Amino acid sequence: MKLLGNKRLLILMLGLICFIALMGLTLGKRQQTTWPEKFLGDTISWTQGLFYKPAGYIAGFFEDMNQMRTIFIENKVLKQTLTKYARDTTRLNDLEQQNKRLQEALGFTERQKQANNYTFRIAEVVALSPDALNNTVRINLGEKDGVKPNMAVVSVDGLVGRVMQTFSFYSNVQLLSGVDDTANTSKAISVTIKNRENESFGIIESYDPASQKLIMTKIDPNDKLQVGDEVITSGLGQVFPKGIPVGKVISRKPGNFGISHEAEIQPYARFDHLREVFVVIVPEQEETQ
Repeated sequence: MKLLGNKRLLILMLGLICFIALMGLTLGKRQQTTWPEKFLGDTISWTQGLFYKPAGYIAGFFEDMNQMRTIFIENKVLKQTLTKYARDTTRLNDLEQQNKRLQEALGFTERQKQANNYTFRIAEVVALSPDALNNTVRINLGEKDGVKPNMAVVSVDGLVGRVMQTFSFYSNVQLLSGVDDTANTSKAISVTIKNRENESFGIIESYDPASQKLIMTKIDPNDKLQVGDEVITSGLGQVFPKGIPVGKVISRKPGNFGISHEAEIQPYARFDHLREVFVVIVPEQEETQ
């Protein structure tokens, strides 16, 4: 029985092989297919399309998600790079501005050494007065650095003010924009005209915040002071040393009572956005330290 079963299986396989071979020979000789073959082929193609399109959509979805993740990561890295670039650019600009100011300060001290026998100690402005009417700034030099009250303070452009109060490591500076003729007369600045020190004389007693000009008073009517002259400290008041540039004359007119004249002075120094200033120490002051 077992042998008979094996023979039947062998005959069935041989018959299937012959049928397949016959079908291949028949299809190879004819060009047209029968309607059952067409029906079967169309059915298979339509069925494949049902599965192929959703599979393509799903594959495309995951591919798009992967691309979006890649773009997100690239954008994050780009933002970090731009932020770092902006921060570095800002720091570079600050360093360039500081370097420019320090170069100007170096040139200033060299010029002043040739003009006067003064010592200029550079200081950084670390704070402004919260009171807008007080017009004071704080610098990072104090008693430990030899700074004393009433020492003159200048910028690379001209006179800024005077030391008003000192601490161990800091000092408060009264700006020229805080000069007030109703206040203590010790704030008055004795000035003269450059290259005519023995011919001109006046006192700067106030500052006009509206016009941002210094007011020079007590000018003799016969004084040769005129518009365009450069005003410098005269050194007569024993607070501000001689020869420090203050500003330029822009107008002159008779005073209130006609006894003397007064003039408007455009200050050389700006009193806002101060960064570095110099405390002026004259030889006599250094000897008393």
